[in-house]
Amino acid sequence: MANSQLSRDLSFPNNTLAGILYGELNKNLQLVEQNIGVTIHVRGNGVTITGLEHEVLLTSDLLEQFYDLIEKDFTLYSSDFAFGLRVLEATPKAKLAKIFLDKVYITAQNRIISPKTQNQKTYIDAIRNNDIVFGIGPAGTGKTYLAVAMAVSALTTGQVRSIILTRPAVEAGEKLGFLPGDIAQKVNPYLRPLYDALSDMLGSEKSSDFIEQGIIEIAPLAFMRGRTLSNAFIILDEAQNTTREQMKMFLTRVGFDSMAVITGDITQVDLPRSEQSGLLHAKKILKNIDGLQFCAFSKHDVVRHPLVQKIIGAYEKNSGSKTPRHSS
Repeated sequence: MANSQLSRDLSFPNNTLAGILYGELNKNLQLVEQNIGVTIHVRGNGVTITGLEHEVLLTSDLLEQFYDLIEKDFTLYSSDFAFGLRVLEATPKAKLAKIFLDKVYITAQNRIISPKTQNQKTYIDAIRNNDIVFGIGPAGTGKTYLAVAMAVSALTTGQVRSIILTRPAVEAGEKLGFLPGDIAQKVNPYLRPLYDALSDMLGSEKSSDFIEQGIIEIAPLAFMRGRTLSNAFIILDEAQNTTREQMKMFLTRVGFDSMAVITGDITQVDLPRSEQSGLLHAKKILKNIDGLQFCAFSKHDVVRHPLVQKIIGAYEKNSGSKTPRHSS
């Protein structure tokens, strides 16, 4: 029976790799115990897992797959256990290596950026195989960060000559006119997350050099009007705050040898109630076009602090099945 008690022994041949798997002071194993509900006893380079049968089998699969990843020189972080657990809970036969070993980009700090969930892997593959990709889902799911990583990778490998990052300057009902400074100073706070992502990947000095040289451009969406963007990787962030007209304008800017990624959260529309979200409209009318793919994220793809996933779940529960604003 699935709910019967089970005890299972696992052995890991390499003591050093087993130590990496367990974590400092067995921290990784403690995280597994807390998240799954099993008891894990360490005995040298082996462990004994005790608990309900389905929990023990899940834990065994998780530990064995991560040990195999470490053997393949995967750099293991404690947070990866939470990501791996979500994948295996949703898809018990999933192979974590296919997700975690997909290297998107190596940052200036030699940190590897890779997908952490099945939906993130689908998103990365969609960007590789389509000219236009929409990433739609809640905050913290990696939509923008992975898109910027793919853009930087495309630039550094010569696939494109430039990166263009843009957002509509609409946030939570605030008006630009109330902010101090000229237009550049007014819109800068809205574009800050894009600067931060670039700095994280390239380093502050190199990202600043690329921006100064015009290789990377970060601008509000209004600045895209009338342009044709060729041989570029273009990212439209916070696209739920575009109007129908703005979304059409952006999509028709894409030129030859370019690729575009549009990201947004349709539950966080900050447009006036009289305006329909361009992202929702595009999702409705563009879904059957070849060369264009929509990728959906959920709270299960959140890769920020574990509390973020719980917060998103609480808000979803409170809102029930309400239709997103401006969806008519």
